[in-house]
Amino acid sequence: MKLNTKIIFHIMGLLLLFNGGFMLIAALISGIYKDGVTLEISLAGITTILSGTLLMFVTRDHQREVKKKEGYIIVAFGWIIMSISGTLPYIFSDSIPDITNAFFETMSGYTTTGASILNDIESLPEGILFWRSTTHWIGGMGIIVLAIAILPLLGIGGMQLFTAEAPGPSADKLHPRITDTAKRLWLIYVGYTAAETILLSIAGMSFFDAINHSMATLSTGGFSTKNASLAHWNDTPVIQYIVILFMFLAGANFILSYFAFKGKVQKVIKDDEFKFYFRGTIFFTIIALIVVYFQTNTAATDYHPSVLGPLESSLRHSLFQVLAIITTTGFVTADFTAWTPFLTVLFFVLMFLGGSAGSTAGGVKIVRHMLMVRNGILEFKRALHPNAVIPVRYNNKSVPGEIVYNILGFFILYMLMFIIGALVLGLLGLDFESAIGGAASSLGNVGPAFGMLGPLDNYDALPVLGKWWCSFLMLLGRLELFTVLILFTPYFWKKA
Repeated sequence: MKLNTKIIFHIMGLLLLFNGGFMLIAALISGIYKDGVTLEISLAGITTILSGTLLMFVTRDHQREVKKKEGYIIVAFGWIIMSISGTLPYIFSDSIPDITNAFFETMSGYTTTGASILNDIESLPEGILFWRSTTHWIGGMGIIVLAIAILPLLGIGGMQLFTAEAPGPSADKLHPRITDTAKRLWLIYVGYTAAETILLSIAGMSFFDAINHSMATLSTGGFSTKNASLAHWNDTPVIQYIVILFMFLAGANFILSYFAFKGKVQKVIKDDEFKFYFRGTIFFTIIALIVVYFQTNTAATDYHPSVLGPLESSLRHSLFQVLAIITTTGFVTADFTAWTPFLTVLFFVLMFLGGSAGSTAGGVKIVRHMLMVRNGILEFKRALHPNAVIPVRYNNKSVPGEIVYNILGFFILYMLMFIIGALVLGLLGLDFESAIGGAASSLGNVGPAFGMLGPLDNYDALPVLGKWWCSFLMLLGRLELFTVLILFTPYFWKKA
């Protein structure tokens, strides 16, 4: 079957229109703060919009049908073209003049990784800082999901796009029509962002800092407007508790938020993945708390004192960092790599956990781990009773065998890409700790890693090839491997 290339380029044009529109919003912010780069950001937005308009014009006679092949190509290349065009505000304003660094920062934004090459964030103009946070916010729920709410206006169905982009092993729908699903998800996303912005403003943040951190939190991104990230507000615990709350919400399935707002709280409480997510957060926080409070020579309380006492301070920093890693948000309130080798290893393991399916978090996702463990335990029963039919169950329902096999295949592929990722970084000269940390963090869209890429450092020290490689790993992790890797298979391009 012939590939419908015109619809691919037509939707690329539509994505550029969205991107350019958000750039103009950043230009407006720049104008309000009179930061000196309003013209440059405006030119970036206009250039992007004109490029998108031209693409849509020359492909206006396309066939209005998106099939699976086109869906995968649009999602993968759509993310790349968004990242390429997203570099323009940095380059035009001379904030990040280097192409490699600008692309790395932009890809890190759209994939909600939060890894940065910037050494002095606070010196950047407000318009650029806002654009930087906006790339997080767009990428968080997915510009593709936003676009499918518009595509029906063009006579294009979007189910194939949602399946390719939606995080997690399955794309649960709130409503029979995919367009309505996208609108509901975005309404919750926008609502949470507005609520956190208001709360952070009341707690003492400036409105500018509040809205930037809200966009970074709900997208589980981690870009901050401060060099010290959330550690800048270590003397204001309420701010960090607000961020903790919204990190937790962002790491949970957004569909559960919808059910909660509809009054179906039992659906939330009884959800297997949510129960594991909630209990796991508490469990790992208690472990971190015990170590930080009793065993750490340079405990969180030593350099981040709390008016409420050392126990509260240790609890807050432990909970914050556990959630920041599990949800792949990547904010930091302290250098967790200095909290004893045991906690360093624990946080490294948590990088592979990931948030819930249907959340904006990266990583393997909790539901995949649950089903793999349950299937592994059932293998003992199957060994004793080879003729018995013993299905894996999730939310009191049998999980089809093909889904279990898909998850096992995903995990093997994920670990293989992590190993290859670490080997490449090692080949480029990184030490062992930095190589495995950088690979795990990039693939899991976490942000801070270990070694030379730790919480108190950034990715600027990476060699040029290392930045491009980590950018690829970020894209691979954000789009859940298959969407990108399938494009490298010869049978994908064969005509049916």
